Amino acid sequence: MTDTAPSKVSVRVEQALRDAMERLFTGKPARTDGKLTKNNLWREAGVSRATMNRATAVLAEWDARIGTSPASLRDQKQAEEITLLRRQLKQSREEHRQLQDRVDASATVIAVLLAENAALREQAVKRSAVIVPLAQLQISHT
Repeated sequence: MTDTAPSKVSVRVEQALRDAMERLFTGKPARTDGKLTKNNLWREAGVSRATMNRATAVLAEWDARIGTSPASLRDQKQAEEITLLRRQLKQSREEHRQLQDRVDASATVIAVLLAENAALREQAVKRSAVIVPLAQLQISHT
């Protein structure tokens, strides 16, 4: 990479930023969570944000590499996976709600059937208590 303007930071700081950039891009951070952000770049390098902002050549390289790095591609893949999982979760919640509605409706029907069954059993018990003589049931053949 060719620098068009002289660097406003020392060679040591510029190297620290480049080393930090490499660690972040290769997914091997030493001081941060590894997300590809400029906040992590200056923290990973152990310099201040203001110092990083003066390293214009390093920042230009960062901007040029950010979209094609393995870590960036991994982050994009993770973001796509998260989007898919959120969509599936939303679908599952909707399915759960529909199934819960069915369960609630079924519970209501079961409660009504239990009440009707109890009423029918009570009627059956009362009817079986009535004694009907068998002789009255026979038809005479005269």
